[in-house]
Amino acid sequence: MIAVIAEVTVKAGAGAEFEAVVADLIEQIKANEPGNLTYQLVRSRTDAENYRFFELYSDDAAVEAHGRSDHFRAAGKLMAPLLAAAPKIEYFTAV
Repeated sequence: MIAVIAEVTVKAGAGAEFEAVVADLIEQIKANEPGNLTYQLVRSRTDAENYRFFELYSDDAAVEAHGRSDHFRAAGKLMAPLLAAAPKIEYFTAV
């Protein structure tokens, strides 16, 4: 199992639009990515512009398929102008 944790900071006032884009993305992931086990967005309780994605995949192939998917690429284009900085992404292997 592969875990991905991505830290994302959005521009001030962009949170609602960002969350709407991600909500649509999550629906697409659930419908089209059998190797994705969990895809959850959470928002900081102390900094409304700070988010984390918690993602679990069955294997490396599922992670790669996610990154190549049309829905992920389309969402990325919609999210990019909303971000205050580049995402910080970490990959983990289950032990």
